[in-house]
Amino acid sequence: MNTSVTLLAGGVGGARLAHGFARALDALTCVVNVGDDTERHGLHVSPDLDTVMYTLAEMNDEERGWGLTGESYATLTQLERLGEDTWFTLGDKDLATHVVRTARLRSGEPLSAVTAGLAGALAVTARLLPVTDDPVRTRITTPSGELEFQEYFVRRQHADAVLDLAFDGIEDARPAPGVLDAVTGADLLVVAPSNPFLSVEPVLGVPGVREAVRSTAARRVAVSPIVGGRALKGPAAQVLESLGHDVSALGVARLYAGLVDVMVIDAADEALAEPVRDLGLEVLVTDTIMGGPDGRERLARELLALA
Repeated sequence: MNTSVTLLAGGVGGARLAHGFARALDALTCVVNVGDDTERHGLHVSPDLDTVMYTLAEMNDEERGWGLTGESYATLTQLERLGEDTWFTLGDKDLATHVVRTARLRSGEPLSAVTAGLAGALAVTARLLPVTDDPVRTRITTPSGELEFQEYFVRRQHADAVLDLAFDGIEDARPAPGVLDAVTGADLLVVAPSNPFLSVEPVLGVPGVREAVRSTAARRVAVSPIVGGRALKGPAAQVLESLGHDVSALGVARLYAGLVDVMVIDAADEALAEPVRDLGLEVLVTDTIMGGPDGRERLARELLALA
């Protein structure tokens, strides 16, 4: 299929929809969140980029949704023995990715070039772009104080109420090479069923990106990560609630009204279609639960039909 698609993505939902599009067409660009990037044991870790990359390479651990299949943890075990804090789980094969990334970054390569090299080495044919080469770090204000993203998400298992969000460095960040062209030059622009606050906002918030989304001639589509009042994975529902939004596909649609043309909601939420249309959005009601590779491709093809 000749339709070019740009997907704004983060997390497991973004990775799975990216995989569906990669099975359905050749011209796919993924613009990925870097707000959850972190440094562990001296290594630069890019969790969202890696989740998308491993999923596209069909190497990801499907049961967990992140990491690699067939992992071993000898290095992590030894790190713990040496007194290191190992709450952030890194497998041996995964560590190789971070070692290479860190070495190339320290040699002066930008993150976008490093990502392209890693994806190419894993035979990923889709174009994988970090939204920016500049450091952006998501910070979470909770009743216990401000937390670095991975402290909130992994160490504390996103159990804290989110009172506020900040994205350190985002005001001075510049879109990575190719990002704005990917947004304005696509036939179809899709906001993945990713967490609107933790995964999508750090993409849209990079100066120039939201403006490009508003001005693109592409057909703009967003897929709700909330089905039947619940998130399929992760803390999207909790974050919506704690920040004062409706925990529903309608609540998500209100966040994207004026930014996209079509809202995609699950059949379980068909009763919300009319209220979503009242926001000025077109609505596609379908099965948004991507049950394995075939389900991902089926949803991707339904979205392609919107272009």
